[in-house]
Amino acid sequence: MTQPAEIIRKSFGLKEEVKPQLAASYHSPLIEKIKANGFRHQTGRLTFRLAQEFGFCYGVDRAIDYAYETKAKFPDRRIFLTNEIIHNQRVNQKLREIGIQFLYGPYSSGVSVDDIRQNDVVILPAFGAMVKEMAELQKKGCVIVDTTCGSVMSVWKRVDAYGRDGFTAVIHGKYDHEETRATSSRSLQYDGGQYLVVRDKEQAQKVCDYIEGRGNKEEFMREFGPAASPDFDPDRDLGRVGCANQTTMLSTESLEIANMLQQAVSARYGQSEVAARFRHFDTICSATQDRQDAILKLAAEGVDLMIVVGGYNSSNTGHLVEISLQHCPAYHVKDAECIISRGLIRHKKVFSMDEIETSPWLPEGNLTIGITAGASTPNRVIEEVITRVVELGAAPATGALVCVNCGAELESRSCKVRCLRCGYFEDCSDGGNDTPNKV
Repeated sequence: MTQPAEIIRKSFGLKEEVKPQLAASYHSPLIEKIKANGFRHQTGRLTFRLAQEFGFCYGVDRAIDYAYETKAKFPDRRIFLTNEIIHNQRVNQKLREIGIQFLYGPYSSGVSVDDIRQNDVVILPAFGAMVKEMAELQKKGCVIVDTTCGSVMSVWKRVDAYGRDGFTAVIHGKYDHEETRATSSRSLQYDGGQYLVVRDKEQAQKVCDYIEGRGNKEEFMREFGPAASPDFDPDRDLGRVGCANQTTMLSTESLEIANMLQQAVSARYGQSEVAARFRHFDTICSATQDRQDAILKLAAEGVDLMIVVGGYNSSNTGHLVEISLQHCPAYHVKDAECIISRGLIRHKKVFSMDEIETSPWLPEGNLTIGITAGASTPNRVIEEVITRVVELGAAPATGALVCVNCGAELESRSCKVRCLRCGYFEDCSDGGNDTPNKV
């Protein structure tokens, strides 16, 4: 008889052993230098302002550490990830390079759960795994290394409670996202457990309309069928609702959706019934909130444009772009290869998975560029993007005048000009040595 799987949720104590590998693949001396310099980096006509919260969060750091430690602990065993460990191409490719295979997703090796043997090791990603998937792995008796983020597990506890107490979990998220699939599956552990996933306020309003008696069941299910539990019935299952969310969604929108649903319940059943029919707990990840707050602060301080670095399928990165676009031009790039030239950038279109090209994108003159990155983006990738922009755009355009003292582009073409960046005064009226450099 196969023994139940061993589930490991802590470090193997091999962090120091894998530290050189992690440093070589993901760390960045330039980013550390920028942080030490007040999150500012100046070169030529460009000033880079780095958001004070960006890139890898604790949960992502922990998941990657555990993956490398697992390989060090079990060097001679087959090791699998159920899917992408995080939404970053560089990280997942590096894991493939050290011999970790993938069961599902874009990096699948063609092996499925059915092929897992007792001596194998399976790593669960930071997003977690669905209840059914976890049960199948446990039956195999393999070693399971669970890297599920603690913030995700906090949401699971709420959804568990909703299902146990007869509340439908209304989850603000993307129904096909790995985290949301894992979260929603918690509802199905209980008899009559139900869930419904809403993408945004527009969809939430349709749910509110139905609660208040203004919806059409056929139309409702046509839109929400793929995002609802298998036997979901809006007439039966929207009488008691509990709000939860994918941890990487816009926090302000999640709170607004919760308020909308509470008001709809009150309108339908009366304020006296709200406590018995509505529940809500703020389950936005603190790291997600910190990064959103940091980008708002950076935008408020003034930047000419924003570059947001992260995987195109990264939900939290996409929301950083949405926030940035409210204040300035913003470009979501996955890596340095997206910076094609001084005049052309390839980037993800907001609210879409389409990749587009924009030209021109880097204005002439002295520029302040905001830089941030999603929680799954390594510092090394951020460094490569900054370096690429500097290589292509730090020097002024051909024919421009630059300050001989600091290298900043001079917007004036007169012979007498003071540099606005460093205050250096140049006078070329007598043809002397103070003539500004011409590029």
